[in-house]
Amino acid sequence: MGRLSGPLAITSGEPAGIGPELCLRLAERAWPVVVLGDRQLLAERAACLGLPVAFREYIAGQPVSPGILDVLHVPLAAPSQSGQLDPANGPYVLAMLDRALRGCQSGEFSAMVTAPVHKGVINDAGIAFTGHTEYLAEQTGTPRVVMMLTGAGLRVALATTHLALKEVSAAITPKGLETTLRILHSDLRQKFGIDQPRILVSGLNPHAGEDGHMGREEIEVIAPVVEKLRGEGMNLVGPLPADTLFTRNVLAGSDAQLVMYHDQGLAVLKYAAFEEGVNITLGLPIIRTSVDHGTALDLAGTGRADPGSLFAAVALAAELAELA
Repeated sequence: MGRLSGPLAITSGEPAGIGPELCLRLAERAWPVVVLGDRQLLAERAACLGLPVAFREYIAGQPVSPGILDVLHVPLAAPSQSGQLDPANGPYVLAMLDRALRGCQSGEFSAMVTAPVHKGVINDAGIAFTGHTEYLAEQTGTPRVVMMLTGAGLRVALATTHLALKEVSAAITPKGLETTLRILHSDLRQKFGIDQPRILVSGLNPHAGEDGHMGREEIEVIAPVVEKLRGEGMNLVGPLPADTLFTRNVLAGSDAQLVMYHDQGLAVLKYAAFEEGVNITLGLPIIRTSVDHGTALDLAGTGRADPGSLFAAVALAAELAELA
């Protein structure tokens, strides 16, 4: 990693999940990171797993030291045990996000990387929460963001995110789809340094609607938006049948792929790159990456959780911060 203007802020996520122990593994690398979380929780997990991690209180400007983890202490609301969710810690999870966000906005941190949270337990705490992506958009006053996952040579962006399948069609509107494509195109240029990105756009229905016989969303919404933006000079291909979009010949030469709903694209990406996939939120005024997996409560405290996705998320955040 090159020189950053500030460290990367790593939020340790749901305390009962694998996030805290994955964050401990960051001490293995000489990376400019600071982990946000309860200091005692992290120390207890390290002792339980036999990880030789030394902890240091975060102070801005400290040099990186291998084997030492800089920790910005955010206190738990209630004691936490691996694998046992407690709604009382819902506010704790959001407090970490809020602190990391403030640091990114002020320039204290170069970017933020988020370990997984458990949406259900946050909602059980009485806090309306649909995910990191939506929360950070709301907190930054960003009217629309785009969720994109990368890995195995793919950059898969979503036109809709965490919606029930029955709600997807109504959520795909000409205005929304156009905005999504503009954000994707802009961030591929500005954050990834791709001058003229080639973006593949999927249809919604099987066979991309098969000329209207299996649905008209392609004819009435997707194709007109693609044609309009092509007319402005964007290099867009589609709408394409989703079942063949991810074949080798179709993918060749593309820089990103926009799919219409969550599982349409992420099932493919996670099959191809589950241990190295990275989630990035496009459209935000800050850089935010994340792991591509959940809290894995069944693995928490066992030491078997793979840190590959977190390592990849940190590396990508640093790369994007250097390009900014």
